Amino acid sequence: MALAVALPCAAPLAAQEAQSSAQKPLVVVELFTSQGCSSCPPADAMMAELATREGVLPLSLHVDYWDYIGWRDHFAKPEFTKRQKAYAHAAGKRTIYTPQLIVQGADHLVGAKPMRLADLIMRHHDQTTAPVTLSVTQTGNRLMITAMPMGALPPNMRLQIVRFDPHERVSITRGENAGREVDYTNIVTEWRPLADWNGQQPLAVAFDLEGPDSAAVLLQSASPNGPGPILAAVRAGVPIGQIASQ
Repeated sequence: MALAVALPCAAPLAAQEAQSSAQKPLVVVELFTSQGCSSCPPADAMMAELATREGVLPLSLHVDYWDYIGWRDHFAKPEFTKRQKAYAHAAGKRTIYTPQLIVQGADHLVGAKPMRLADLIMRHHDQTTAPVTLSVTQTGNRLMITAMPMGALPPNMRLQIVRFDPHERVSITRGENAGREVDYTNIVTEWRPLADWNGQQPLAVAFDLEGPDSAAVLLQSASPNGPGPILAAVRAGVPIGQIASQ
């Protein structure tokens, strides 16, 4: 459950009770993929390599429109297909495909092209400082998410939380990838909007984190045409045991 209020940040808590995640440059790479797509395994492998890099958040969104060809992808959700369609609509495109990568909500890339992807990630890393500071503080299972305007911002933005499973290995027995064993990285299990924001004043949102999946918080520009560039992203959801040991 999320509760949003446009207020200044709460006062810091004792170190043993809370941990704050300060903003660091983090480039989000979304991969739209499917277990039923024979062209996807090279892109899936690329995500595993990206997960080892500092400053990159790879997220695998499994779509459901290839399920009819003989293998049902049990990671797939119709809302991820809807998100991919929304990106296509915002870009003025009429078709969707797998594998497709979208870097920082802005740049679209077809297929597994590691050199081109590396160039896009570097370009987003080298851009000027984001006009917003996004941070997450965790106390027990509760996250306190704050966004502070630092410059000119789009008039419409959406704060979102993403939950993901860091790794699964799947043995595929039917469809285009029959006989293959594929490793999947940062499999998105939930993508939930928390609050809409106009950036006119600081934003604070409380969210109760449930379940074992990893989490990240994203602030993304939004319009009637669909999602736009991601303005800031931070990891969240550190297990309580890790907080106590730091």
